[in-house]
Amino acid sequence: MVTKVLEQPTLVLNRNWQPVHVATVQRALVLVWNDSARVVDPEDFQLYTWADWSKLKPRDSEPFVQAVRFRLRVPELVTLTGYDRLPLGAVTFSRRNVFKRDHYTCQYCGAQPGSEELTIDHVLPRSQGGVSSWENCVLACMTCNKRKADRTPEQAGVKLRKRPTRPTWKPPGTDAQRWSAEHTTRIASWSKFVSEAYWNVRLEA
Repeated sequence: MVTKVLEQPTLVLNRNWQPVHVATVQRALVLVWNDSARVVDPEDFQLYTWADWSKLKPRDSEPFVQAVRFRLRVPELVTLTGYDRLPLGAVTFSRRNVFKRDHYTCQYCGAQPGSEELTIDHVLPRSQGGVSSWENCVLACMTCNKRKADRTPEQAGVKLRKRPTRPTWKPPGTDAQRWSAEHTTRIASWSKFVSEAYWNVRLEA
């Protein structure tokens, strides 16, 4: 019974109170215990530390975790304290995702030589203050990369096929906006933070 309660879902919010992901009750309690998160009371939005939360008694018929000396209420919402995470639906910037966004195509000449012959190019070179971001990185074939070198497209006399932007597809796992059959419980308190589109989200291990 305790194991079943610990596997129930808890919505995790970042410091801006945006939904980040869904964790198990067990994981959420660990975050609160480590002072990495606070429990959010969905009725008045009061925040609780582990010490405060552990003093609250479960209401009648409310699920709880049985500790050695007390019963611990099950948190439905927690908010992170130390850092912000990307909201649900935001695509993580990574080499693999840049390849996917650019369809394994050089963004200067349109060639598709295969992943072995493609590189990540910084539109504004890092030597000129460019950063690694969705808006400044594109795929380039070896020939175009060598031609552009450590210059901007204008300086090198090359032209981008299109302006790089953050992709709008749903990242792996958020179309994973399905818990899977065993995790389809709708939690009323989440509706204040999560739109209908996000009711079914992936349970993060």
